[in-house]
Amino acid sequence: MNRIVTWMIAPWASKLAVAPPSGAPPDRVGYDDAEWARRLSPEQYQVLRHEGTEPAFTSALNEEKRTGAFRCAGCGQALFSSDAKFDSGTGWPSFFQAMPGAVEYKRDFRLIWPRTEYHCARCGGHQGHVFNDGPAPSGKRFCNNGVALTFEPAEA
Repeated sequence: MNRIVTWMIAPWASKLAVAPPSGAPPDRVGYDDAEWARRLSPEQYQVLRHEGTEPAFTSALNEEKRTGAFRCAGCGQALFSSDAKFDSGTGWPSFFQAMPGAVEYKRDFRLIWPRTEYHCARCGGHQGHVFNDGPAPSGKRFCNNGVALTFEPAEA
């Protein structure tokens, strides 16, 4: 049966394939749970792999003002430019836009109302939630767990 299905679908397979979005990370990073636990701190592991949330006002990245890139702490994928960072007053690093193709979205129903959660498009690491109360030009607020990020200053 498998051969018949493969033979029937093969001629159309290239037409069925969906290309990744422009700017999407070329290589997915996937480790098993034990490897993620080995590579990450306990706090990073809880947030990135189990969709946890760090306490507000605990990340030094909330106060980061230098020019550079904010990267996924799980895989190093650049997620946000410092140009998109703003002080939301929430206690978490906040951005009004992600880099093209850097994050993927899903609905989160853990609270009474649904929210939009976002993850690193390269490794699937949970970053935070996006809300519609941010500044122009996007009107979005990407509320990110600081422990899920690293910061790479721009070269001088």
